[in-house]
Amino acid sequence: MANVVLRDICKTFGSFQAINNLNLDIEDGEFLILVGPSGCGKSTALRMIAGLEDVSSGSMTIGGVDVIDMTPKERDIAMVFQSYALYPHMTVAENIGFSMRLSGWKKPRRDARVAEIAKILQLTPHLESRPANLSGGQRQRVAMGRAMVREPSAFLMDEPLSNLDAKLRVQMRAEIASLQRQLGVTTIYVTHDQTEAMTMGDRVAVMKGGVLQQVDAPKRLYEHPANAFVAGFIGSPSMNLYEAELRGGALHLSGFQIPLGEVVPDRMARLKGYEGDKIVFGIRPEDLYDSTLESGQKLPTIPAQVFNIEELGSEIMLHFSIDATPVDSGDPDAVEDLSGSSNGVARFEPRSSVTHGMSIDMGIDVSRLHFFDPRTHEAV
Repeated sequence: MANVVLRDICKTFGSFQAINNLNLDIEDGEFLILVGPSGCGKSTALRMIAGLEDVSSGSMTIGGVDVIDMTPKERDIAMVFQSYALYPHMTVAENIGFSMRLSGWKKPRRDARVAEIAKILQLTPHLESRPANLSGGQRQRVAMGRAMVREPSAFLMDEPLSNLDAKLRVQMRAEIASLQRQLGVTTIYVTHDQTEAMTMGDRVAVMKGGVLQQVDAPKRLYEHPANAFVAGFIGSPSMNLYEAELRGGALHLSGFQIPLGEVVPDRMARLKGYEGDKIVFGIRPEDLYDSTLESGQKLPTIPAQVFNIEELGSEIMLHFSIDATPVDSGDPDAVEDLSGSSNGVARFEPRSSVTHGMSIDMGIDVSRLHFFDPRTHEAV
């Protein structure tokens, strides 16, 4: 096991800068998730750690050893790919033990190690099967077993669950997280799925355009985003972001205002510099309420037009539009608003009677508002 330290790492492809001054300290035994939209540089960063891509500038150590000029084999890391990369003509046992065979391990010792890994991964009944006869989840476990068998200093995983169906992904998320805690091996896991990021890692590093935006524990990342991009990217559905004018202790929008009152006194001090100016505010879907229910009765309200309802049994996803200026979080993968205006999403209780096409007043918990500078989009 080993820590991984990246200092001012840059990667350019011709005139294109894929990674710009990436600094990361990954602790020994930590499970770190690299997440971001497509093209943000997360897989490139992982490949540089693995030695599969050259570093244009900067320094990198694994276990305190400078690895910049080392080959992938010399770095003592193991990588699990999206495509599994299993040998179709070999059995599960042969796939897991392949690297040991290349290294000259004697068969009895090799068989014992394969059996040990297979037991951990619940693959013992499948040791004589070939990859074609396995499910997607079983193939993924074989790929992990092949990486684990060498007892590397670090695991690198590049979107290993992206080929699985939704139900199996949920199962495998839990299995990988549990296995990582059991083994205690430093693990760097790349994904574009922020749900995976939030449910699996000790810390999450969010990237955009080759630049690290924020790295923190999942809960803190969710509750204290560093900027509007992180706020909009982390969370499903994502945070609703709008522009308003701050005047007289209230947010003034096109057709209504939201009084901030006494519930955010600590934030009002930080907002003083924006009095009479524009400011970006964000509210998560779970902090909007049906004002006809007890949960939303004593809250300030905002007028909204409902244009779609998703009934999910345990909750209702309410898609609405309001008379406000929407703010682009900067996520290139974000889906465009269907109605062409300032849309948002609210998470309502299942007993809500709101229906498609209704005009409603939504309760808004102003104590849960997030504020961002309208020019830099940094958190206020």
